[in-house]
Amino acid sequence: MNLLVIKANNRPSDQAISSKMYDTFIEEVSKASNLNVKTYDVFAEDTPVLGQELFSGFAKLEAHEVPSETEQRLLDAKQKAMDLFSEADVIAFAFPLWNLTIPAKLQTFIDYIFSAGFTFNYAEDGSLIPLLPEKKIILLNARGGVYSTPETAPMEMAVNYMKTTFAGVFGMEIIEEVIIEGHNAQPDQAEKIISQGLAEVKEAAKRLINS
Repeated sequence: MNLLVIKANNRPSDQAISSKMYDTFIEEVSKASNLNVKTYDVFAEDTPVLGQELFSGFAKLEAHEVPSETEQRLLDAKQKAMDLFSEADVIAFAFPLWNLTIPAKLQTFIDYIFSAGFTFNYAEDGSLIPLLPEKKIILLNARGGVYSTPETAPMEMAVNYMKTTFAGVFGMEIIEEVIIEGHNAQPDQAEKIISQGLAEVKEAAKRLINS
């Protein structure tokens, strides 16, 4: 089984819980002989933001012209993300909630693969057709506040966005979802909250290994 693990926090694990979730998950899956594990750190990779340069680059390629250095850089970054995503059977994301949403670098990675003809296509009536529905998704998220109450849930646009994109538009199955929340809002409970959450990350990794 090919596993791609996306790390979307560049803060050290002693300061960021989603980084600690990533480390915990990697430690477990790296023990498995039945998993081919690859990683993609959105902060370590060259991830230029999508814009006109991408479309200009595509236009030049179609016209058999040479893209500029900036255009080629963007084309290469997008292709690398698509290649890694394409070869993976399972994709795990370890990411925080930052300012109610996902980190910009993670958004850029998703922009690379959110592509008609790759992850989805359009039917004649304009509806979306998932093209890679066989892929499985694991979501590992940390958020210092509490966003699971009826009052705060509408404000949460990180996990909701990931689920809408991967389960909704792309039609993929989310096989594991571990959320650690409230450790900043409830500092007296932080150690217990984090410990229990990391234990759940370990169990999610073990279930994947044994699947």
